[in-house]
Amino acid sequence: MINYNGKMVAQEDASLSIDNRGYHYGDSLFETLRVVHGKLMFWEDHYFRLMASMRILRMEIPMSFSPEFLEEEILSCVKENGFEEQSVRVKINIHRLPGGLYLPQQREIGYMISTSLLDTPFYINDESAYEVELYKDHYVASGLLSTLKTNNRIVNVLGSIYAEENDYENCLLLNEKKSVLEALNGNIFLVKGNSIKTPPLSDGCLNGIIRKNLIKIIGKLEDFDLKEESISPFELQKADELFVTNSIMGIQSITKYRKKSYDFATANNLRAKLNTQARLG
Repeated sequence: MINYNGKMVAQEDASLSIDNRGYHYGDSLFETLRVVHGKLMFWEDHYFRLMASMRILRMEIPMSFSPEFLEEEILSCVKENGFEEQSVRVKINIHRLPGGLYLPQQREIGYMISTSLLDTPFYINDESAYEVELYKDHYVASGLLSTLKTNNRIVNVLGSIYAEENDYENCLLLNEKKSVLEALNGNIFLVKGNSIKTPPLSDGCLNGIIRKNLIKIIGKLEDFDLKEESISPFELQKADELFVTNSIMGIQSITKYRKKSYDFATANNLRAKLNTQARLG
């Protein structure tokens, strides 16, 4: 079942208008989060990112869209699908209502909430082979819009096809300045000695929820120095570790980039702290 504008609809019966602006113009965004045994992981962070993104896109936020209202809408969808005692991936889609061409006739929005099961309630340690390569066919523009989870993800789609065709588990995206921006499905962190780097939002990387929480966690550690700085492709093969983060998988260690293989120790340590933060948050 899908929660479509507050009504539960069977997936096979759900449909969007042919005039849907998300389809025509990418005038839409989405939020993806974990729900574990009825608890929304990092919900406050997800909620405020969603609200901020809607404001940036000049969407009219309904008066009813309080954190409590949306939490209830999510949990009702989880319950309707019988997933109350399981680990669930939840996706919230927001689109501006039909009307107009590039200039919308209205600012009001519609929404859809969908769910799917996850294998584990925790972020797990996965040290299986995970090789990546740079995706250089197209670049992501630096700036504020690239930090949002809008439906304009064609570079990610093409990069994913490239990765599959060339037997890579993932690709790293570049911005127009040729700085390493992020992976296809999450933020990137680079470990070198006691220094951990991740690109700044000004480079155009996604304003990720796990990125935000890891920055807080690392900032409290005496053993590491966190830097939000641009990453050059030349730094990748000099790093001790590389890992990718997002709200569903948590932390995914990269094992190989070209001729360089990487360690997992820092990622494993941070994953344990992230799991603790998720339970407490």
